Amino acid sequence: MKNKKRKNEYFDEILLGLNEALEHAKGNKKLKTTTVKIHPVQEMTAKEISKLRERLSFSQAIFAEFLGVSKKTVEAWEYGKSHPNGAALRLLNLIDSDPQYFENKAIRKIEVA
Repeated sequence: MKNKKRKNEYFDEILLGLNEALEHAKGNKKLKTTTVKIHPVQEMTAKEISKLRERLSFSQAIFAEFLGVSKKTVEAWEYGKSHPNGAALRLLNLIDSDPQYFENKAIRKIEVA
């Protein structure tokens, strides 16, 4: 019985949202709107990717693990055999904009004497 009640609540919420959207489209209801500008992803050359990795003082293996890709993928990017796209390129752009932030947040270095 609980599941049926929960499903009805979801349906009611969806129906309410659709009715509000319809009223807004007709001009009868003012809804809060937000305009978002997403910065375009900047392509990165093999040399730029390599320099970014070096700025972080990462080996290719560590950089690959950091990005969640294979070492072979990083090698291919750095040698110009393939190019990052989608989420990987967006992440590289973000890291490039503030490398220290990502280094401090995502990596815990352990010094060995």
